[in-house]
Amino acid sequence: MRIFLLGVVSVLTLLAGCAQSSESSDTEEFTLAHNMPTDHPIHESLVDFQRILEEKSDGSMKLRIYANEQLGSEREAIEMTQTNAIQFTKVSASALEGFSESYSLFSMPYLFDSQEQYRETMKMPEIQEAFYNKTADNGFIGITYYDAGVRNMYTNDRILETNDDMRGLRTRVQPSQTSVQMIEALGGTPTPMGFGEVYTALQSGMLDAAENNESALTDNNHGEVAKHYFYTEHAMVPDILIMNVDAFNELSEQQQEWVQEAAAESTELHEPRWDESMEEARQIAEEEMGVTFHNVDKSSFMEAVEPLQESFQENEATREQYDLIMGENNNE
Repeated sequence: MRIFLLGVVSVLTLLAGCAQSSESSDTEEFTLAHNMPTDHPIHESLVDFQRILEEKSDGSMKLRIYANEQLGSEREAIEMTQTNAIQFTKVSASALEGFSESYSLFSMPYLFDSQEQYRETMKMPEIQEAFYNKTADNGFIGITYYDAGVRNMYTNDRILETNDDMRGLRTRVQPSQTSVQMIEALGGTPTPMGFGEVYTALQSGMLDAAENNESALTDNNHGEVAKHYFYTEHAMVPDILIMNVDAFNELSEQQQEWVQEAAAESTELHEPRWDESMEEARQIAEEEMGVTFHNVDKSSFMEAVEPLQESFQENEATREQYDLIMGENNNE
């Protein structure tokens, strides 16, 4: 499959070269691939990035977007970005843990005090510098982030009032070590699983719970089988737009500015779009799917994960970034 995908990319690259030569020798084309459907708010924000970049460059920089895993899975898209087969991809920060341990910090529970503080922190140059260039030796760098929501718990029928109610709860987690550690710290039984398998696992009883933002209930129909959603607000894991480092370095200083400015502007446009999308997802889940939404006392959950938070503070690979974010938290 990987050979096939690389063959596809080679053909696309050849076609792009032909298209470029037929327009203007000054026009440069780039490829961005990701795993979201075209009606997803993050795809729409990537379209904003495409539009703004072309406007700023007066059409001299063009971007082709391939959504919905057309060119492969998230991991395959990262590998293609590493080799410059494609120049951009959008991935979850948790998928970057294997390339830089610093990204594992975003899976640490209760890293941020609020979504507002999270957004402000993620746009600070010193925070971006602390993460985005850590993967340069792996062939890519971060360009911007997109809010991928606040992660909360949802269950088949179990009611969660305090952390004690998590005991023995078979909970789907992303295939990341930090996500596994988080559920273990909360007392649940972590079950790493591909996102596409979650619906059937919840329906069959293989899983008791999962954790994600509200759109999982509607976009992936989890609200058909999980009828209780709890605002534990335990994690905020951003999506990261990454770019091949050689492709970025080959740009002129002006072109690099256009890329960074277009990306930052698309992030600003993304936030209200995301909020509207989550509110719409909640309304659909509540009114059409019969999901009940619960507020919980987060204090017991926060207390349970304190040892895990301390491990990040003591870990040499994450200490600098942890202290930097905690410092920003305290300045709020």
